[in-house]
Amino acid sequence: MFITDIRKDFYEVVANQRVALLVASDIDALCACKILQALFHCDQVQYTLVPVTGWQDLGTAFLEHKEQIKLLIKQDDDLGVPSYDDIFRDEEEEGDDSGNESDGGSEPSGKRRRYDEGAVERRIDRQRAKREWEARRREILFDYEQYEYHGTSAAMMFFELAWVLTKDTKDMLWWAVIGLTDQWVHDKITHMKYVTDIATMQRHVSRHNHRNEDEENSLSIDCMRISFEYDLRLTLYQHWSLYESICNSCYTSCNFKLWTLNGQKKLQEFLADMGLPLKQVRQKFHSMDMSIKENLRDVIEESSNKYGMKDIRIQTFGVHFGFKNRFLASDMVHATAALLESTEKDESDGDNFIKALDSLSRSNLERLHSGIDLAKKKLMAVQQTVASCICTNLILSQGPFLYCYLMEGTPDVKLFSKPMALTLLCKYLLKAFVHSTRNKRCKLLPLIMAAPKDVEKGTVIVVGIPPESETSDKKNFFGRAFEKAAESTSSRTLHDHFDTSIIELKTEDRSKFLDALITLLS
Repeated sequence: MFITDIRKDFYEVVANQRVALLVASDIDALCACKILQALFHCDQVQYTLVPVTGWQDLGTAFLEHKEQIKLLIKQDDDLGVPSYDDIFRDEEEEGDDSGNESDGGSEPSGKRRRYDEGAVERRIDRQRAKREWEARRREILFDYEQYEYHGTSAAMMFFELAWVLTKDTKDMLWWAVIGLTDQWVHDKITHMKYVTDIATMQRHVSRHNHRNEDEENSLSIDCMRISFEYDLRLTLYQHWSLYESICNSCYTSCNFKLWTLNGQKKLQEFLADMGLPLKQVRQKFHSMDMSIKENLRDVIEESSNKYGMKDIRIQTFGVHFGFKNRFLASDMVHATAALLESTEKDESDGDNFIKALDSLSRSNLERLHSGIDLAKKKLMAVQQTVASCICTNLILSQGPFLYCYLMEGTPDVKLFSKPMALTLLCKYLLKAFVHSTRNKRCKLLPLIMAAPKDVEKGTVIVVGIPPESETSDKKNFFGRAFEKAAESTSSRTLHDHFDTSIIELKTEDRSKFLDALITLLS
């Protein structure tokens, strides 16, 4: 069931075959896809997007191909995956008793009666064992499916696989860094898990930098240099103005409460405390005076501590492509996500997938820059929507959870018909609401958010996230709850996502689905 020998059970099996990849629609999965493409030298790859229509199909495939399906899971990840024998059982022993009974036809009646009594007892024992097994199976599946959480980045897993095979490259390393950063940006793993994995990647970066420091191309225009950074939690600030980055970054916006007048005033005081002229902070970062940029991180950190933002800096990685282009790993995540869920040109999901995949290659910097422009628009839309929701009291307490619905006609609502964009908005909104409310109970509640998905088809997309807490283990129970609520109301749902806490509903089913969820979680 689990891969134990990477070379024999994985690499040699895949190397000479045509392989179909089931790829989740997130940046970590795209990076894993790029690493596999490089590992197996797939210069020409044809991508066909096939939606996941139901986990039952995957369960059936697992049952039918028991010996062929292997799980590649890091040993340190305690994911609690049940074994095959605990959840699937072959029904091949049902007819054994009938054969025994017919064989005794020529025996004396007394002996035959004893055979019959033995067969009945064996049948009763088997039925009892089956009931016990089924009860245990339900218990195991309930424990496993009750919460949804993320383990080690898939891109990081495949990079380490390439490293074990001594086939790793610096490009693969960078994609693994982006995959890990995607988990942090979209709040999928705990801070402790992120710091631990960052330390692992830092060792690989040091190894590659030491290995390549004497190569001839280390100073060429096409060189690639990855470096460990203790950088600012200001989104895209090196490709934006410092002022716009502060206003549209979740961490600073929520701490300043920039949707209020007092928050705007506090921001001006913050900039004054740093001694930065407004003319400098409002222009593009690359146009700022070098004398200001040299000590900018230290200056911002010092002032941030005075305003209670003690985590303004974060461990991350940056990359230089040649002499001109520099990106942080978080820049790549936001840009690629914006391309993957672009709504600007009404292009197909397949086209967006290819563009997002291409933007991860250093040979497509023009596409990456276009992704950064889209990411800026997306972040501004998120910030404006958060401010609107809080100022108009759109967040309602429904008892066991908070709820917010973006009505049709809301500015940029089409952007939030995509799962990653809506999830990012949902997390930003919950964090902002926790900073703005005085109700202590609301700080312990999860948030469900819904937005129009397809107006013509009459569908809405629904996302659920766990409560906002520094000690959160990032476990999400909404996947199982959504499934139960849909079953109890016969709601027409579509699970077209790897993330089970994201579903699609018919618009007319939204109210009864919500009522069922309240009843279920109360």
